Amino acid sequence: MLILGLNMFHADASAALVQDGEVVFAVAEERLNRVKHYAGFPSLAVKACLDAIGARITDVDHVAVGQDSAANLSKKVSYALSNPTKILNFIRMRQRKEAFRDVRSLLATAFECDPADLRFQEHHLEHHIAHIASAYYCSPWNKAAGFSYDGSGDFVSTMMARCEGNDIEVLERVYLPHSLGSFYTMICEFIGYKQYGDEGKVMGLAPYGKDTYCEQVRKIVGLQNGDFRLSLDYFKPVGSNEGMQVQPNGTVRLARHFADGMVRLFGEPREPGGDLTQRDMDLAYAMQHCFEEVFFYLLNGLHKRVSCEDLAMAGGCALNSVANGKLFSRTPFRRTWIQPAAGDEGLAIGAALHTYHSVLKQPRRQVMTNAYLGPEFSAERIERALKKANLHYRKLERGPLLDTVASQIAEGNVVGWFQGRMEWGPRALGNRSIVAHPGLRNMKDTLNSRIKQREWFRPFAPSIQADRQAEYFEHDHPSPFMLHVYKIRPEKREQLCAVNHIDNTGRLQSVSRDENPLYYDLIQAFECKTGLPVVLNTSFNENEPIVCAPDEAIDCFQRTRMDALAIGPHLVLRTEN
Repeated sequence: MLILGLNMFHADASAALVQDGEVVFAVAEERLNRVKHYAGFPSLAVKACLDAIGARITDVDHVAVGQDSAANLSKKVSYALSNPTKILNFIRMRQRKEAFRDVRSLLATAFECDPADLRFQEHHLEHHIAHIASAYYCSPWNKAAGFSYDGSGDFVSTMMARCEGNDIEVLERVYLPHSLGSFYTMICEFIGYKQYGDEGKVMGLAPYGKDTYCEQVRKIVGLQNGDFRLSLDYFKPVGSNEGMQVQPNGTVRLARHFADGMVRLFGEPREPGGDLTQRDMDLAYAMQHCFEEVFFYLLNGLHKRVSCEDLAMAGGCALNSVANGKLFSRTPFRRTWIQPAAGDEGLAIGAALHTYHSVLKQPRRQVMTNAYLGPEFSAERIERALKKANLHYRKLERGPLLDTVASQIAEGNVVGWFQGRMEWGPRALGNRSIVAHPGLRNMKDTLNSRIKQREWFRPFAPSIQADRQAEYFEHDHPSPFMLHVYKIRPEKREQLCAVNHIDNTGRLQSVSRDENPLYYDLIQAFECKTGLPVVLNTSFNENEPIVCAPDEAIDCFQRTRMDALAIGPHLVLRTEN
């Protein structure tokens, strides 16, 4: 049985393929068309899914979409009627979304076939149920608490659920305009970070601030009878686009979130590119602090209703790895399974698995132990790309490749590491990574000046062998998808100075040999030379989507100042080119 899952006409459009209950392939459209956070129809991603297993679109039995414009309709209408200026916009958006519901015609156009030849059944699933499904059905558990939160989806910002067996029972929804994601986005926008996805940047800024504004920010977001509420004096009314505009070319633009109440309380907003002041840092601190207060309050309430130590979580806000790392000490939950594509690209997997398990009542068969679900490329394809780029390279066996790359890293060089199947989700997890020495004080500046061009306050991440995590970090819960931030042990901070953030934390990736044997052995080879079972890991890109294909990796290597490129079994050295 083939089930195609889709996230379409929404940020981070994507496709995933479930074959007989197992996720066999998943990819975001942005990795293929190179348009960051692309929000159109994921035609290239669908084709890549089918090509990966040699299937045709006529072989697909079910198509599941992680969006249902009919969900929560009464709430949408009620909100529109209470905001008369938004009614016309609401009607237009409803018409637009209805046009996009014709999945059969969209796929027929993409594959240039007759819609009558497509035999699949079509399913539309509410946004946040799809998010929870993407985590719970991939987890090893038969019972868990389910939690999803983001800016919005199908007019809901937060959902809590009881997950057991094949069933996801929704316990509570938080409807717009009340949204932790919108709260976070609004303050990011106010301090000059206005692009879709900038929230992750500002999370790194927060530790540079102080608690100057926590009380004022609590006026903006507050706890209320097991729930939370935003003070709408500080927010522009939410339109039917739910705070986000999709441009004709598929790019995403955020509508303005903050109202004049923010200016009265905090002064003029910072413009993008302007100097960062202490006020901006203090607002970032208060934003993260109050976000965590609400998050933990909601989780503690959820645990009272679902008495279980296991938490399955997704939604864009679940990428807040700082909050994720603290939840073990602030809530009764002791284990988390967070979808590696916690943002909206993960809806494709959630919708497909929900169709298989909840709609079709098929038994659960798979635990997602790694996120390597994307395209891979043969050594021959890689070699053709190297020759086309006129690069001098060496082809090495596994052992010599690992030894040579480990030596490059130990010497302070920066290496592009392109191996195996591409990661699913926004994190580079050792297959499309740039790797470097975590213990060199100048390494952060080196990476920024020569390749990444990132803001000075953003930290780089450590990848550590999973069986060594407790020696270096103050928490031993694994973080295979780089979704937890933990304190680095005091005696190890100097050794990890290039990945030790201002608050002595690191957003780690715990690497096991079972999940990624080649990357694990690279870290081990590096330890043999330096005594450190850790490498610095950042995404293989330069202000673009993470590289997917060999040509993109080679292009990134050539236009930046990486020292070496390990691409499949081939090694390219800057000094030889």
